[in-house]
Amino acid sequence: MAIISQKLLSYFRYFIFQYVLLQTLSNGYISGPSSSKQWSVTESTNGRAHPGELIFKEEFNNLDLGVWSHEITMAGGGNGEFQIYANNRSNSYVKYGKLYIKPTLTSDIFGEKFLSEGTVHLGGSAAADQCTNSLWDGCMKEGTRSNIINPVVSARLRTAGAFAFKYGKVEVKAKLPTGDWLWPAIWLLPEKNFYGSWPASGEIDLLESRGNAELYDTDNINIGVEQVAQTLHFGPFHSMNGWEKTHFEQNSRRGEGYNKGFHLYQLEWTPDRIKFSVDNEPVAEVLPSNGGFWELAGFPSNLENPWRFAENAKMAPFDQKFYLLVGLAVGGTNSYFPDSATSPNTRKPWTNESPTAKRDFWNGREEWLRTWKGEDSALIIDYIRVWAI
Repeated sequence: MAIISQKLLSYFRYFIFQYVLLQTLSNGYISGPSSSKQWSVTESTNGRAHPGELIFKEEFNNLDLGVWSHEITMAGGGNGEFQIYANNRSNSYVKYGKLYIKPTLTSDIFGEKFLSEGTVHLGGSAAADQCTNSLWDGCMKEGTRSNIINPVVSARLRTAGAFAFKYGKVEVKAKLPTGDWLWPAIWLLPEKNFYGSWPASGEIDLLESRGNAELYDTDNINIGVEQVAQTLHFGPFHSMNGWEKTHFEQNSRRGEGYNKGFHLYQLEWTPDRIKFSVDNEPVAEVLPSNGGFWELAGFPSNLENPWRFAENAKMAPFDQKFYLLVGLAVGGTNSYFPDSATSPNTRKPWTNESPTAKRDFWNGREEWLRTWKGEDSALIIDYIRVWAI
């Protein structure tokens, strides 16, 4: 009788142990004699993680093309930019543990006459050589005297298909380029356009800047290398973007450009807020109410809110996985370089409404090209790190 009771007691203890273990796991944490870990709210391509865990670490000891893929296009980013994005080690390369993205001239490859008389076909037989955006003559273009081929070659790399995440802390250590009309950017785009085409599914700009040493707006603020911007883009349609409510600019307090050394560009992204910082100093924090980004932007009530059925409607569209992008653009006609901006040393050689903007930019190269001095004109990235929260 005592033996039977002992067996029953053992079975009962085993059942209790299994039940407690299952309850513990279902509640999202693991307990032990000396530790207690809770699962993070962060989701990523690399699986689940615990708060504070490093889920992406890019130190650029090599150019890992299994993680970073190149965009190959002349589409101009939808902004009428003047560069060709290519996969070429003249424009994107790793040296001494840093990624360099450097602009070069198209005429150095094909000759100057080619810009107005030649034809460019982007793409190749290899999968990695395919043109990535055919819009706006992105894959094939015939140069004419009034509509020349993009006169600059540069690079933009992305982790699409290799790494994406939702919620987390991002830190990028980078040195910005020096050179008139250069446009460096580090940003995030949605892995899937869950709520529709841009900007309905969102965009997070961790960093944008202008390479001009001296470029002043109408308030006499240097909007060149002494200023960086961080922005959220969102809205139901391309023509309806609430970015102005979530656009933040930071000017160097010391009057020294962000091109003079390496700085930290930081993002904290949670289920409740998005916080931007530079060099560990907060720049702005976006805390949407229960009405979410639709209410924050004040979009017209007669339109359908694309985020109304989101699981986290407060943060949508910023409640899905995003991937990373780094790149260096040149010029453009979307007014990022305002026609009203002035400089004591140079003039803007094109206007944003000009039908010959690329040609006008190229014709003004005697002024801007002398400000592009080797690797000083490169966007240099030391590391990119992403932690779970």
